[in-house]
Amino acid sequence: MLSSAFRAPAKDIELSSPPPDSVSALAFSPTADILAVASWDNNVRLYDVNSQGQSQGKAMYSHQAPVLDLTWSKDGQFLFSAGCDNTAQMYNIQTQQAQQVAQHDAPIKCIEYAEVPGSGPVLITAGWDKKLKYWDLRSSNPIATLDLSDRAYSMDVAQSLLVVATGDRQIHVVNLSNPTTIFKSIESPLKWQTRVVKCFPTGDAYAIGSVEGRVAIQYPGGDEKKNYSFKCHRYDIPTGTMPGTPSVSGSQHVFAINTITFHKTQYTFCTGGSDGSLTFWDGVARTKLKTFSCKDLSNGDTDARPPQFGTPIVATSFNHTHEIIAYAFSYDWSKGHGGVPPAGSNITKVMLHPVKPEEVNKKPPKR
Repeated sequence: MLSSAFRAPAKDIELSSPPPDSVSALAFSPTADILAVASWDNNVRLYDVNSQGQSQGKAMYSHQAPVLDLTWSKDGQFLFSAGCDNTAQMYNIQTQQAQQVAQHDAPIKCIEYAEVPGSGPVLITAGWDKKLKYWDLRSSNPIATLDLSDRAYSMDVAQSLLVVATGDRQIHVVNLSNPTTIFKSIESPLKWQTRVVKCFPTGDAYAIGSVEGRVAIQYPGGDEKKNYSFKCHRYDIPTGTMPGTPSVSGSQHVFAINTITFHKTQYTFCTGGSDGSLTFWDGVARTKLKTFSCKDLSNGDTDARPPQFGTPIVATSFNHTHEIIAYAFSYDWSKGHGGVPPAGSNITKVMLHPVKPEEVNKKPPKR
């Protein structure tokens, strides 16, 4: 059913029965039309989503505390979740049973499932106990543990590239061919707190998003000339347009980059920010492909005076055919307790956007 709050041309469809609390992660199955949604209400919900974006609840299971991250097995048979109860759980899609498969001494912030050369499929967890752990699902003990410089904030893996961002603005790079050693640690090229790190599907680069409305692209193999960063999810404040505007030109509203999601075949990516907008980028061609503004998403109006910024976008995920991208509106605590929605009001929505080729297809190389 099309949401009446969204203008017809957008054709973005609202997920039925979203969580009553903020969303922490979205993850489509790599093999089926199933969307997993993790929430601060301690639950993981699964939805069947067809190619037209119609959805219905499929299943739900719980942690003992807020759920922070999700990942799927390659065959789509198992969903893994990590949470503030210091555990990771594995949910069997066929039996609809969940079991604990990992443990930390503090909340587990990040979880990934990857092929490690010589070890086969391995579950990787990183937590606020400053540890990264590798798990063979046949054993209750980790097969290896790495010490991190600080709490894990974000983690991703592609091919043999594993990247972990920590609370001290360090970026730790691991080559999974040598998984028990940190290949390289660098200070983030961005000046403020890291919110998200995502690997290019090619496994040769990664993107970092921070609270200062900036994204950095890094090639860890040594070709530093290819590294660059760019500003996004920022808005100029015209001087003198309304009471309280700065008298100095060049001032901006700056918003956090909460989520980055890559297209697995085009290698383009999408950013979602605290301003409530989405933008698609070609990171290789260094080009913006398409922006869906707050106004486009019926989520505020940045042209109004004063500007009306929408509910933050906190998570995104492409489905396995890349025909749909899901994005979640939720409060992201960027304004602390003062920004908490009034009791009884649920601003959380999960939207399903039908993807058009011109939004995601990479630019042809210049001749």
